[in-house]
Amino acid sequence: MILGGGPNRIGQGIEFDYCCCHASYQSSASGFQTIMVNSNPETVSTDYDTSDILYFEPVTLEDVLNIIESEKPYGVIVQFGGQTPLKLSLPLFNWLNSKNGIRTGCKILGTSPISIDIAEDREEFTKILNELNIRQPVNGIARNEKEALKVSEDIGFPLVVRPSYVLGGRAMEIVRTLPELKRYISEAVKVSPDHPILLDQYLSNSIEIDVDALSDKDGNVVIAGLMEHVEPAGIHSGDSACCLPSISLSEFTLNTVRQWTKLIAKKLNVVGLINLQFAVKNINNDESEVYILEANPRASRTVPFVSKAIGKPIAKFATELMQGKTLEDLNFTKELIPNFQAVKEAVLPFKRFPGSDTLLGPEMRSTGEVMGLAKDFGIAYAKSELAAGNGVPTKGLAFLSTNDLDKSYLFEIANDLTNLGFKLIATEGTSNYLSNLGITVESVFKVHEGRPNIEDMIRSGLVQLVINTPIGSQALYDDQYLRRASLEYNVPTFTTIPAAKAAIRAIKSLRVNDLETISLQEIHEK
Repeated sequence: MILGGGPNRIGQGIEFDYCCCHASYQSSASGFQTIMVNSNPETVSTDYDTSDILYFEPVTLEDVLNIIESEKPYGVIVQFGGQTPLKLSLPLFNWLNSKNGIRTGCKILGTSPISIDIAEDREEFTKILNELNIRQPVNGIARNEKEALKVSEDIGFPLVVRPSYVLGGRAMEIVRTLPELKRYISEAVKVSPDHPILLDQYLSNSIEIDVDALSDKDGNVVIAGLMEHVEPAGIHSGDSACCLPSISLSEFTLNTVRQWTKLIAKKLNVVGLINLQFAVKNINNDESEVYILEANPRASRTVPFVSKAIGKPIAKFATELMQGKTLEDLNFTKELIPNFQAVKEAVLPFKRFPGSDTLLGPEMRSTGEVMGLAKDFGIAYAKSELAAGNGVPTKGLAFLSTNDLDKSYLFEIANDLTNLGFKLIATEGTSNYLSNLGITVESVFKVHEGRPNIEDMIRSGLVQLVINTPIGSQALYDDQYLRRASLEYNVPTFTTIPAAKAAIRAIKSLRVNDLETISLQEIHEK
């Protein structure tokens, strides 16, 4: 019996449906009769021929228990439907171990719900990390406003704040001042002993890393995919582009991530899939600091991407592991590093929501994803941007406007764009900064400074590329107009420095390479 994710919504979607379908296909191939429990008319998992039996019912404890009592399945898989079935795992486990549940002969397959609950519980998970000597950002839990202010004083700003037990970063924010924290507590979330908020040290200018790994009943762990994000930590992983294999991480960082992944998977007694997220600071020196952000003992939204990149059906593998096989049985005993570059990019729905801002943050906005494949990162990234509906220009006029913290990174970007033949325009502060460094750049009005301003130029079709990294509420408001104009007139826009650097690598590659298409079958045959 496989529990799906329920209705599609931002933060939980087709990636989980992919995993549920693969679990059904593999279970059928292994000789099991399959039961799918899901209530989503838009997904393949609820097609009449995906499973032997389909219960088109809400994925709630009451409905699931009714089906178990009726069907008496051998076991239940909760790892593949995202957060919805994961929340049911512990009450389901408790019921199955009660007098009524024992009579059904059913069990939860794979990772124990007790381990799942430990990974979800901030305080319990921190104890495990301390025991394993694994570093995490300084953090705290607050059950009322007084506790939140005390934790913020201990950690210091900026902070990442979020409700506990949420999906897709819902109501997650980066707060930089005490008034912003008070506003968050009073307006954004309900804080109580039953609804605590989590406060974490915000790791500025750090790179985020995503890991999908498989673990079997004997405690063997193999990394399926170790991905480097393009956008910095603080942008939700579902909205960030990522690449496999890594393009800039040191061997020290990669080996630390591999070691910590295996330690955590073994400690939690994971059977099946686990997803972990890390961040690394000071990447360009020998003292890079690796932090773990979270661990989810379930399938993640990157499973389809990793499967296609390495040519192995890891959701099917996880299903077999939950049914008792080992990694050795599956002949999957070591990490596979693709000999080409795979880039995942998010598809964002901003055009469908008039007035919405395209700025990315810790709350997930994407409604899908695409994949670019090539021998070279630049071409792979260009392909992914093109598939996501953005594209990157190879010539024209580029507008630059960054916050003061990002200006130190701007010279390299401006210099590269100039060498590539782009003409540069910028708002006054950025223009003066670059001019003093010897970069030729023309000054242009901000939206509120007069006309013709940058928004007018975008709407007139004069601008081919926008790089805009605001910080603070006033800058966010000022620049929202130009980002909206860029969206409406299809001008590629990058709102973080790493994404801007990736775009420049794509432009450089497009200058010397043609866009070639090749199927996954051809790639994995080679």
